[in-house]
Amino acid sequence: MLTNEYLPFLSEIKKVIKHTDIEYTFRLTYEGDVKPGQFFEVSIPKYGEAPISVSGIGEGTVDLTIRRVGKVTNEIFERYVGDKLFMRGPYGNGFDINNYKGKELVIIAGGTGLSPVKGVVDYFSNHSEETKGMTLIAGFKTPQDILFLEDFGRWQQMLEVILTVDCAEGDTACQIGLVTQYIPELKLKNVAEAVAIVVGPPMMMKFTTQGLLDRGFREENIWISHERKMCCGIGKCGHCKIDDTYVCLDGPVFNYIKGRQLLD
Repeated sequence: MLTNEYLPFLSEIKKVIKHTDIEYTFRLTYEGDVKPGQFFEVSIPKYGEAPISVSGIGEGTVDLTIRRVGKVTNEIFERYVGDKLFMRGPYGNGFDINNYKGKELVIIAGGTGLSPVKGVVDYFSNHSEETKGMTLIAGFKTPQDILFLEDFGRWQQMLEVILTVDCAEGDTACQIGLVTQYIPELKLKNVAEAVAIVVGPPMMMKFTTQGLLDRGFREENIWISHERKMCCGIGKCGHCKIDDTYVCLDGPVFNYIKGRQLLD
């Protein structure tokens, strides 16, 4: 039986969480398998669709953290609890939790790059016994740009957390500086066997992965996400194609051995 891969389904908004003036998390109904780092196409008739990374996985729900940046997302922000959105997916290659179990894990995220990896942070903060130690380094432009602020309070009780901002005025509970400056300070028992995830803007990922390599991490022990390249989700439009790689099909999560060839 032929199916239409572009055909979306309706999903109900169960909760809306405001982080900043332009970034909200929408908790939507969804039954099925999904991994952190995968994405859904969210659409509204007459306005179009937008690829959004999964930022949380619950019982019968997924969280999509959305930034208000254009025609489609502007319209999504007019929806409230009880309203419905069209979705299709999940698409792409996500983070496989099994790659990080039993290891020292370092997650470094810049800005909205925290969204696709948040599911990994949530999992290991709830199952800390499944790692040999975990550190989260998360960087934002200013204190007003921080996402998931309430979650940071919970994470800090279960793992090592470094929350930093590029700049701040007045008193702040955050450290100040780029995420890369904290890499040399990582407390690791066996860096050669440690694993890392890096997600953020292209230049941030470039210098962060280099910092990890300088610190002694192996290339095969680093994962990155090209979530900014996502487009149609099924390899038809070609917008995400880099050489012979379709990011929406083969990614957006890549081991660094492959992902380093795709860095902008």
